[in-house]
Amino acid sequence: MPSSRLVTVLGTVVRREREARQLTQRELARLAGVSQAMVARVESGDRSPSVELLEQLLDAMGAQLTVAVEPLDADLDARIGALAGQPLADRIDQAGIDAVVARLGDLPHVLAGGSAALLQGAPVPVTEVEIAIRWADSARFTQWLTDGYAQRWNAQWREFGYLRLEPEEPGEHLWRTVAGDVRARMCDELPEAIEVRHGERSYRVVPLVAVEITDPRAADLLRRHRQRQAGGEPSS
Repeated sequence: MPSSRLVTVLGTVVRREREARQLTQRELARLAGVSQAMVARVESGDRSPSVELLEQLLDAMGAQLTVAVEPLDADLDARIGALAGQPLADRIDQAGIDAVVARLGDLPHVLAGGSAALLQGAPVPVTEVEIAIRWADSARFTQWLTDGYAQRWNAQWREFGYLRLEPEEPGEHLWRTVAGDVRARMCDELPEAIEVRHGERSYRVVPLVAVEITDPRAADLLRRHRQRQAGGEPSS
């Protein structure tokens, strides 16, 4: 993942507090005496904020940080519960799937992992759009990334950038593009897919049963959702 769970949570807190006060990132940056780029990186989880920076941002909004301990992954269960209460169209919009699919155009692909599960109705958090791409289409995909001003996730520096875009080059198959974050599963042949339709758009997706078999993280999210539905406590 691009950032640890705690970094993601902190970024979400800053963004939620800013939006609740109807402030833009630029306005918050001015109030806190930092750059807009700094605010954007904290909110997106690209930067792990120091305690001083976090206090500076919250203080500018008349808020303060409190620390508490809760069961592991309690925030994840809360996100699943919140998503379950939203219309599917809103979940798709928040995940940014349409923006990526629209830019992919005729580049052969299949939506996989959590993205595929979400499109089949599962309320799973999606932090990046997951797609399967054939190695045979690697050159076309690289050009797509170039056209989308992509930056590749750099695990060493824990930020996007400073790596070659080509999937053949060493590194995680995760890129940040103008359409959103994209995680690719490079394969010799595209996985078997079904077609689902929402509104005016059609999507080719890995069937839910195959997602559960091939994607441990998505399978865990689906298990947690079903346990919530059954009224049980998700196991870690």
